[in-house]
Amino acid sequence: MSPISRDDLHRIFKNLDRNNSGQVSIEELHHLLSRIGIHASLEELEKLVGRTSLDYLEFLFFYEAAVKARMGDDHDSKDQKENDLVQAFKVFDLNNDGYISSEELQSVLSRLGLWDKRSGRDCKDMIDVYDENSDGMLDFEEFKNMMSAPMASDYSYS
Repeated sequence: MSPISRDDLHRIFKNLDRNNSGQVSIEELHHLLSRIGIHASLEELEKLVGRTSLDYLEFLFFYEAAVKARMGDDHDSKDQKENDLVQAFKVFDLNNDGYISSEELQSVLSRLGLWDKRSGRDCKDMIDVYDENSDGMLDFEEFKNMMSAPMASDYSYS
């Protein structure tokens, strides 16, 4: 799990907090986690979080705890990391053709609140950086290289 910038986490939180209450419910968090391939029951998630909703600071603590647990997990072997990348790739490969197009990447980033549609930019430039065979799309190996690059979590999406 690559660290996400605080700005991106704030955008994700605001996107989840649809009624602008300053709280994200367990149901909203569950929906987000399901969309990115992390499956847990509502009951498990509520037990893990210890409450029925999170404010922004609690949301940050939840994210940081999840990252630390993931990085310190004894089961986080090379095979587990590869499996995580496969699952992440599937989230972005919307049409299941084995490639991520700039449109698919932009669509997923937009849904997560990590892309400002008003910028007039697309994800082609980001894909071009990692597109080793210059076909305009990312295959799994290119995606894996993008996700393991040090600048992947620092890339500005907005």
